[in-house]
Amino acid sequence: MQAIFVFGAFLIGLRHIMPGESSRGGAFDSFCPFGGIETLWAYITTGHTLQTTNLINFTILIAVLGLSLVAGRAFCGWICPLGTLQDMFAGWARRLSGEKTRRRGKQSQAHFPFQVPPKLDRWLRYLKYLILAAILIASMMAVYPPLHSICPALAIFSFKWSTPLLGVVLVVFILTSMLVKRFTCKYLCPLGAALALFNKVSPIHIATNSGGCNNCGRCEAECPVDIPAIPENLRSAECIRCLECIETCARPDAIELHIG
Repeated sequence: MQAIFVFGAFLIGLRHIMPGESSRGGAFDSFCPFGGIETLWAYITTGHTLQTTNLINFTILIAVLGLSLVAGRAFCGWICPLGTLQDMFAGWARRLSGEKTRRRGKQSQAHFPFQVPPKLDRWLRYLKYLILAAILIASMMAVYPPLHSICPALAIFSFKWSTPLLGVVLVVFILTSMLVKRFTCKYLCPLGAALALFNKVSPIHIATNSGGCNNCGRCEAECPVDIPAIPENLRSAECIRCLECIETCARPDAIELHIG
């Protein structure tokens, strides 16, 4: 599923470098769910969307919010192409820095990606909420979406670097993804911050059978967003519903996907 959505994102980018861009649904930004958040204030107050966005953004945003209402941040774990690329770059980093064979449920012996110290990690995770707040404020006065010039999705998938800054964003995205697992997801992504609340209310969630769990730590070793003490934090706002914890658990029914 992740590969399909990455491929789809590249197709959308290729579609928008072909002649007649305006007849193909407008700019690449039109297909970003976060664009619906950025342009919402402008549409409510003026009846017009920000430049490079349109009503398609609202359609995609509503679909993402609907999914999140049911399954929490499953969009981040299964659909977001940036998340998939971060997983891929982290895998490359492990192989390039000493990992010979991958053993599920075991901490990698590779040098990269490394784990940020717990105290620093805890504070850094609040950064994406500050970024979300700053973007919401900036969008009230903006002409273009505030992320337009620094969006990693635009840098990777649009095939059109309108400014040298997007090239810098691309390089930074790749390097940070190789140095720290899902760096952008954990610390920078404003869409992830907006969807985090749904983890607390979604009926589809992951639960632990306390009688079956022996706190072996296999799930923590596999978690792509490094949630600490997973058995006690399965409702964490950081959980992206990737189900790696269920996949790697060695005890039947110790961790399960629940509905309700």
